[in-house]
Amino acid sequence: MSHVHPLPSASGCAGTPNSAALDTFLRQPLSPLPTREANQSRGSYWANLVGSCVRPLATSSVEGRPPGEWFAHQRWEEFTPRVYFQSAQAGARANRGLRDAWQRHGYAVGEFRRNGGLYYNGGTTRGTEVRFHPSFPVQNRNSVWTFDGTMPPKLLMARIGEPVLFRHFNALPVDPSANNGFGANTITTHQHNGHNPAESDGFAAAFFFPGQFYDYHWPMVLAGHDTINTGATDNRAGYPDGAGGITRIRGDWRETQSTLWFHDHMLDYTAQNVYKGNAAMMNIYSSIDRGREGLRCNYANANNPNLCFPSGTALDWGNRDYDVNLVVADKAWDAAGQLWFNIFNLDGFLGDQVLVNWTWRPFMDVRARRYRFRILNGSVSRNFQLALVNQLGQPVPFHMIANDGNIMQHTVRFPNSESQTLPEQAIAERYDIVVDFSQFTPGARLYLVNLLEHRDGRRPGDTVPIAEAFSGRYQGDPGVGRIMEFRVQAYGGVDRSMDPAMYEEGGRQMVPLPQVSQAEINSARRRTFDFGRSGNTDEMPWTIRVDGDVGLGFDPHRVSVATTNNRWEVWEFESGDGWAHPVHVHFEEGRILSRDGAPPPAWERGRAKTSIVSAPGRTPRAVWKCW
Repeated sequence: MSHVHPLPSASGCAGTPNSAALDTFLRQPLSPLPTREANQSRGSYWANLVGSCVRPLATSSVEGRPPGEWFAHQRWEEFTPRVYFQSAQAGARANRGLRDAWQRHGYAVGEFRRNGGLYYNGGTTRGTEVRFHPSFPVQNRNSVWTFDGTMPPKLLMARIGEPVLFRHFNALPVDPSANNGFGANTITTHQHNGHNPAESDGFAAAFFFPGQFYDYHWPMVLAGHDTINTGATDNRAGYPDGAGGITRIRGDWRETQSTLWFHDHMLDYTAQNVYKGNAAMMNIYSSIDRGREGLRCNYANANNPNLCFPSGTALDWGNRDYDVNLVVADKAWDAAGQLWFNIFNLDGFLGDQVLVNWTWRPFMDVRARRYRFRILNGSVSRNFQLALVNQLGQPVPFHMIANDGNIMQHTVRFPNSESQTLPEQAIAERYDIVVDFSQFTPGARLYLVNLLEHRDGRRPGDTVPIAEAFSGRYQGDPGVGRIMEFRVQAYGGVDRSMDPAMYEEGGRQMVPLPQVSQAEINSARRRTFDFGRSGNTDEMPWTIRVDGDVGLGFDPHRVSVATTNNRWEVWEFESGDGWAHPVHVHFEEGRILSRDGAPPPAWERGRAKTSIVSAPGRTPRAVWKCW
């Protein structure tokens, strides 16, 4: 029997585990095996350390999931995990190449190959330090807390219909003050947009402690699993089988998701912990979004459903040669260059610099061909409005293909009659776009520019003209301006990805919207949610009123709304006090019917998960249906 390495103990109350020992621990197979109810059979890995640092522990289990049936994994036998991954939330440390062996490309194919690959970079992440720029200081272990404690940012790649077990270890310091002034050492993980059972949804009060783990069970099912396509006969509902085919699954293929993320959801500390590094993106691959261009591309019909978004051809699924995730977030640092956050700002903290994938003003080499960019607003208070411009500061054409992780019915071309830039992007919102760099000669440079200024964290201010933001003439909010550069390189291959212009409105469809009739909308139950400060307190400065009730702060034990299965409801979100905030509804998605009585723009006509609520001008009215 092979030896099982326990989670290595931290070096004292304010310390973190030895780096090599932590890698050895994470490299081993999953042990102990996951259980339906929380594992209470053995004690916490760090029970003695916690007892000596805080207080003696009468009991402390290895798993931080609450015990008993209420937090047991639902439908465990039906959706038994087929794949797993494990990571430890830990303080910043140098990357030792732990994840190299798990890269699907193996640093051997496509743009990641040794000879001629644009992104080979020596074939390893070993030696990468946690710093925002090569000339900036390395971040201390109490300043940045990330998955594995390392950079680059993590990306989880999963297939729809293939249940996942995510074991999240807490390897943060036992002493809560060992945090450089912000962030909680207790965490809970929410897969944003996931159709997951409640015990695995990152409940804000189900946090776990240093020395424990939490097993999150993500079934990865399509909505309508129990009622739609129950015979699993539709090729559009499925995932790539690894050999060029499709494994069919039950459910409504129109509910297929693509670009998600997961992050901390700790009660009262979500913003601090996400800002500190507890956030990662997640790509979901399916028969329609395979991550392989050129394979039986036939416009999402039932026989050949692959939409062939820009990606690559070397792997059966999940090619990332031309499919790139971008986490855009504002940060601030102190005089020593360490990440900094003001915990006393309850109106929304703003960083004064914008990072892309935790890097200040990065550049990226791109081939002269089409690329897909999955853009996440990973900030905690700042909205963005991004423009893509050339070296002269002129807008560059591109297409939006997905919003909030959902592939749209039609692509939307930018610039268009409504906007020259991407629309305002709320916190947690994702925009997937396709950019064709073949229209530029090798050596050309393009820039991603933020135009949306903030004067405070309550709400955005004005949209700065592109010319002022690009040139640097604008001297207001330092978060406005160029945030990333693209450098075009020659491309000698054949671009086999879809042409998004063929899918604009009036042309082909990507994913049609489920239909709801006006009669169903008229007969739907109405609910109004009012976000403001009515009846607030110092402890709960923001309140939510539902259908006119008394303004209440967030209470994780209160149910404000109970919906009925298979019935449409119309929800209206309102706001007062001049603040803006994204509203994210767990478990379900909706369609925006109107904003302040006006029809939604083209990019908001699909399914939505995150809606901006602000005053004035962004009050949405949406229709929802629970399956």
